[in-house]
Amino acid sequence: MNDDLLTIAGKTYQSRLLVGSGKYKDLTETREATEASGADIITVAIRRTNIGQNPDEENLLDAVPPEKYTILPNTAGCYTAEDAVRTCRMARELLDGHNLVKLEVLGDQKTLYPDTVATLEAAKTLVKDGFDIMVYTSDDPIIAKQLEEIGCAAVMPLAAPIGSGLGIRNPYNILTIIENANVPILVDAGVGTASDAAIAMELGCDGILMNTAIAGAKDPVLMASAMKKAVEAGREAFLAGRMPRKRFASASSPIDGTFF
Repeated sequence: MNDDLLTIAGKTYQSRLLVGSGKYKDLTETREATEASGADIITVAIRRTNIGQNPDEENLLDAVPPEKYTILPNTAGCYTAEDAVRTCRMARELLDGHNLVKLEVLGDQKTLYPDTVATLEAAKTLVKDGFDIMVYTSDDPIIAKQLEEIGCAAVMPLAAPIGSGLGIRNPYNILTIIENANVPILVDAGVGTASDAAIAMELGCDGILMNTAIAGAKDPVLMASAMKKAVEAGREAFLAGRMPRKRFASASSPIDGTFF
């Protein structure tokens, strides 16, 4: 499986599991869980996390150094296209010209569902500004295709509301998005446990981004390890091709051609 790489914006990654950096009890747990996950890409909420803009506070980059991981700044907490664009531009300055960002523009504080109209608006501006955008969106196949056509590097439909742990609520929409896509599709939000991750990968997702499913577990480091294995197993199952479903039994040891 070493040659089965995830490619985003022209760069390849060994791991198809992307993880968040929030909600851990301290930076030590952040570092240990990130290492156990095997992830190459770590997403960081620029509006909520210190990555150098506050020199007197702990710096997340001490726990997940850019020399080891690809830092993916995100626009979590943004409710307008203008705020999201401004946040991405600030992240690029803080990270010395880094263009890979995760765009999310939220519709309200209760559901944290994406405002797809504002997301489309922000995506258009950021693509013109030279950003490589991984974009959080609803599981609407039409919106997903529009974001791809704008020029987003990856499209990231939700499996369920952010932090809900409900798993994939609409696998058929996710499957439709995958079938129609020419860019990587990664499930973002809603994964609760390892079986959810495996199911998403078995559908054909190129990867999964998660935070709360790991950070909110009783043992985050152990859960990170479980998620790593689940993503790998789900990917292998997808590549292998599952057996067809049948209504009735089919003997695993048929007797045709035997003599007794």
